[in-house]
Amino acid sequence: MNVVGIIPARYASTRFPGKPLALIKGKPMIQRVCEQAWKSALDAVVVATDDVRIADAVMGFGGQYVLTDPNHRSGTDRCREALSLLEKPYDAVVNIQGDEPFIDPAQINQVIELISRDDVVLASLAKRIEDEDELLSPNTVKVVMDAESNALYFSRHPIPFMRNLDRDEWLKKGVFHKHIGIYAYKAETLFQIADMQPTALELAESLEQLRWLENGLRIQMGITQVENVSIDTPSDLQRAEQYVQNLNLNKR
Repeated sequence: MNVVGIIPARYASTRFPGKPLALIKGKPMIQRVCEQAWKSALDAVVVATDDVRIADAVMGFGGQYVLTDPNHRSGTDRCREALSLLEKPYDAVVNIQGDEPFIDPAQINQVIELISRDDVVLASLAKRIEDEDELLSPNTVKVVMDAESNALYFSRHPIPFMRNLDRDEWLKKGVFHKHIGIYAYKAETLFQIADMQPTALELAESLEQLRWLENGLRIQMGITQVENVSIDTPSDLQRAEQYVQNLNLNKR
């Protein structure tokens, strides 16, 4: 199976304009994402951007890019257009977040293994929640799964609800998982979901994966132990700089 990694990278951002070009220890964030993706089992890595400044940066460090429509509503839609623009056909796509400069290549390989199964059309990852603030934060997307690790539902609210227990007991008595925002799609499935109209649950939670579930598609989840470092705001750059410094110290 031929699998391409696509990294959606838009320039405009309400909280952090130009985020893909933000420097972390001298390297643009988008370069760090590409370098991690290159270490995985992907057959190719492509940046899907809406801005020539990002395209120029990618070309400068030897990466591959395609220019896409600036008006896409999601990274999934941008991946769909990017796939249609590539000269070589691919059997599956891994959507890699452009704001995770330290993504573990093993996580990419994990979703590649899942999407390579004949019975899997969509795949993603989850990690057990161990922090109460994270459990209660609406910015942390939670997921519950069936016995075969297919997603049943995603929510910004803690799920499951632990009835008859005080909230400070939930993590001690229950098991909760957060969604890790990396997706793998069979190529035909990516085209299918991009044509779906927004659904009631998706609009309520502002989570596009609920549209896929509402339309009867299964999302196979893998469990990861790796904690991801996302860059959402300019203030997160300091944390990223410290992360790189710690990595360098550990290599000595």
